[in-house]
Amino acid sequence: MENKQYQTDIYSLSIMTERNQALAATVYHPKNEVKKAVMIAPATGIKRQFYHNFATHLAENGFGVLTFDNEGIGESLSSALAKCDASLISWGRHDMPAVLDALQDEFADATYHLIGHSAGGQLIGLMPNYSALASVFNVACSSGRIKNMSMPYKFKAMGFMDAFIPLANLALGYTPSDKIGMGEPLPRGVSRQWREWCNGAGYIKTAFGKSIQKHFYNDITMPSLWLGFSDDDIANSKNMDDMIRVFTKMPVEKHFLDPKDFGLKSIGHMRYFSSRTNAKAPQLWQMAVDWINNQP
Repeated sequence: MENKQYQTDIYSLSIMTERNQALAATVYHPKNEVKKAVMIAPATGIKRQFYHNFATHLAENGFGVLTFDNEGIGESLSSALAKCDASLISWGRHDMPAVLDALQDEFADATYHLIGHSAGGQLIGLMPNYSALASVFNVACSSGRIKNMSMPYKFKAMGFMDAFIPLANLALGYTPSDKIGMGEPLPRGVSRQWREWCNGAGYIKTAFGKSIQKHFYNDITMPSLWLGFSDDDIANSKNMDDMIRVFTKMPVEKHFLDPKDFGLKSIGHMRYFSSRTNAKAPQLWQMAVDWINNQP
């Protein structure tokens, strides 16, 4: 693909899931023949607008892009949050497959790729249509296991998981995680599973044979690149390796980077997608562009 900027049409889309829930989405459609299309799967409780600048950058490089709000988040909240019964499992089993179907409808003659941020990369193995993906590019994706975190962040995570979540769910029927800078308010089923999985053997694995009877983590074979950062308290190297091991057959290329090597003070769990990060270290976003360009 030529190294040039493509003009892009940006428009909204409503995607219906098998749970009969409408998801708010945004399509970035370059004014060129789209050969590769990307779904950006968000972190827990993060709205699609957070990825706007990154999605625009991908589209300017010729990729079709689709971003979305998971059920119960942002514009995909259609009822009082306390009445929303979405869960991490429903996000992976219903939301993400519906979005991938929509990506195929929007860009019919392309190959399809997933860029997962944190939970967006963790939940891929719940997607029954995972085989439509040609590759995966995961950012800050890990098991999130509290046991592997370092102090003082470990203490903060324990307080959030073991006190804030259960007390808030009991009192309000949902978790107002926005009040402590943890994204959007969360449906109680999402935060409950988040707590269970991070306190156990980590994301997903804790639920095997319990709340998850069928999954595809042992079947996924598309190539993947996993990007992590040394100042990320959540997706540290141990937790990244924990999550990678769940994908037993996935070919993995892992890059664990120090922000200082790119002239940055911090990247952590969230700042990879910041336009400021791209302005100071454009090679980081270029990694995603190069990865997708190098895939079939």
